[in-house]
Amino acid sequence: MAEFGYRPTLARSIGRFASFAAGVSYISILTGTFQLFYFGFLNGGPAYWWSWPLVFGGQLMVALCFAELAARYPVAGSVYNWSKRVAGPTVSWLAGWLMVIASIVSLAAVVLAYQATLPQLWSGFQLVGDGTGASFGVSAVIWGTILIVFTTVVNAVGVKLMARINSIGVMIELVAAVLLIVALGVNAVNPPTVLLDTAGLGEGLPGGYAGAFLIAAIASAYVMYGFDTASSLGEETIDPRRTAPTAILRAIVASFVLGGLILLTAVLAAPDLGDPALGEPSGGLQRILLQVLGGPLGSVFLGCIVVAITVCALAVHTAGIRLVFAMARDNALPGASALARIDARRRTPVVPAVVIGMLAVLILAVNIGTPQIFTAVTSVAVILIYLAYLLVTLPLLVRRLRGEFRSTDARPGTFSLGRLGLPINIVAVLWGAGMAVNLAWPRVEVYGADGPLQYIALIVIGAVVAVGLGWYLLRGRHRIGTLPEHADEPA
Repeated sequence: MAEFGYRPTLARSIGRFASFAAGVSYISILTGTFQLFYFGFLNGGPAYWWSWPLVFGGQLMVALCFAELAARYPVAGSVYNWSKRVAGPTVSWLAGWLMVIASIVSLAAVVLAYQATLPQLWSGFQLVGDGTGASFGVSAVIWGTILIVFTTVVNAVGVKLMARINSIGVMIELVAAVLLIVALGVNAVNPPTVLLDTAGLGEGLPGGYAGAFLIAAIASAYVMYGFDTASSLGEETIDPRRTAPTAILRAIVASFVLGGLILLTAVLAAPDLGDPALGEPSGGLQRILLQVLGGPLGSVFLGCIVVAITVCALAVHTAGIRLVFAMARDNALPGASALARIDARRRTPVVPAVVIGMLAVLILAVNIGTPQIFTAVTSVAVILIYLAYLLVTLPLLVRRLRGEFRSTDARPGTFSLGRLGLPINIVAVLWGAGMAVNLAWPRVEVYGADGPLQYIALIVIGAVVAVGLGWYLLRGRHRIGTLPEHADEPA
């Protein structure tokens, strides 16, 4: 920590599996695949499955760059601190700012998944009304608030409790994923050729099915991110220079393999691929699961999905806390002194946990009356994360081209890309830029009917960047500097 100018204030207790679990739980294959299968299937048909390996290939390039940075800069706040080392202060602050906003909105989005699963386990979990119309949104907000209160309390208690719960939850999720793949696989009724079935989609669209496929690929892009969480806990990880890079890569590879097999076996096992309910939020992958397995076994798997949603929300909240703490420690946020304060007994930043939780609950309230706007803003949160990633990989590429960052300069025994660093970095930048454009493109299929909502991505991103940079350029940049209580004291 002294190498980076900081005093060690956080408790270092996270081991290899807990570090790996942090990345896996943020990606959360069970949460993401079950929450978004309907969207991919609706817009791409069974052939949408090919978007999963496509997105993995692009995100793996980003993860490899991050793994190399994690070995060199094992400090809290991952994206923010990485960008600070390879770019200027303005770029790094913007990267951190985008991730902070995205983390808060992402937390609100993840907890809404409770409503899509719990009432299917037991009708009594539908807290308001019958689950149709406005009652669906009200019940979703109540369940979401309950889950946010839980993640806030756990994170406030300390990293040991968070890591223990997260590790247990991930273990359950991984075992459930393997058993689910086997259960769906032995019930396969469709030939592998259905993966080439485009369901007649794309007719009349520019580019034909390719245009529909790009829309469907958004479902996979919404899932496969957050692997940097393993490094965001670097200051609390044992031997982080070696542990974090491995955890990042293992998390994304494991998620790709298990998630891809779940989607594959689900398509092969679906009794009726022409069922319109497979393309509806109330149906989707949950419908296939209940149709194929049904009864008690299907309910057990749905219970495992609830566990996955819980630890996913916990990981998203945890990553957001470390990011806010890292920026506040540098006096880079309003109220920095309070946000960077470490509880003396628990050795964890409590104030960011509470603030992020409160803001996420406020965002949830939007879902009650205007669910379409909330869905659009949630989509924007993912775009913000892709842009924040790009603000790391692009400056890193510039440094490589200038000869200021060499993979061969890595410390002995730590992760390095070697001569592959430059081509991998180039692909990571091209992929990140292309996917950000694809996510933000004003489509009716993503952002709703024609009108201002179609351009919500451009509007919100412009507003977030303008407000953030406005504060930073007018006030923030004049006060940046490590707070005295966190600065390393020279010997």
